[in-house]
Amino acid sequence: MLRGVLAQCATAVRVLLVLTVLTGLVYPLGVWAVARLPGLQDKAEGSVIERDGRPVGSALIGIDPVAKDPKRDPWFHTRPSASADGPLGPADPRVSGGSNAGTSNPELLTDVRARRAAIAERESVPAARVPADAVTASASGLDPHISPAYAALQVPRVARATGLPAAQVGQLVAEHTSGRALGMLGEPVVHVLELNLDVRRLAPAGAS
Repeated sequence: MLRGVLAQCATAVRVLLVLTVLTGLVYPLGVWAVARLPGLQDKAEGSVIERDGRPVGSALIGIDPVAKDPKRDPWFHTRPSASADGPLGPADPRVSGGSNAGTSNPELLTDVRARRAAIAERESVPAARVPADAVTASASGLDPHISPAYAALQVPRVARATGLPAAQVGQLVAEHTSGRALGMLGEPVVHVLELNLDVRRLAPAGAS
């Protein structure tokens, strides 16, 4: 009987050692090696965007910029976040999540009306021109993209604040607009962080 117990213990120890090597060494090293393949390394490291050799953000996380002077706001803005204080934010990028509120929720409807009024005032347009993605939060609350319609709405303000020609700002929007995946999935989107980085690069000194 003792011999049988010892044999079982020895088998258990061998299985433990084998699984430890496989799951504790081989598997993590395999995942690390695959993540270093060309085309995958950037995504494995968080899709970090760098400018002048230093990280400025992630391509996967939308952070709404805050203008030093709200009356001369030179930035394109992201969608609102459910975690933000106030109608538009800015949001806390450490908190991710939607509101989970349905379209009949009175608090959500109040937030949507407040966001529409605030954006219409900021962009100097009628409230009816404010697109849906400008007043609704994404599921993550950190969507890095906006619709081309929301970007186009912000072009005149950004042009005024930076001194860039509106046509040039509109061209920047077009350059940072991605089409549908595989030509048929989703909708065209504009990457806000990359767009703002180019706006800052091209704007006259001191304008932004």
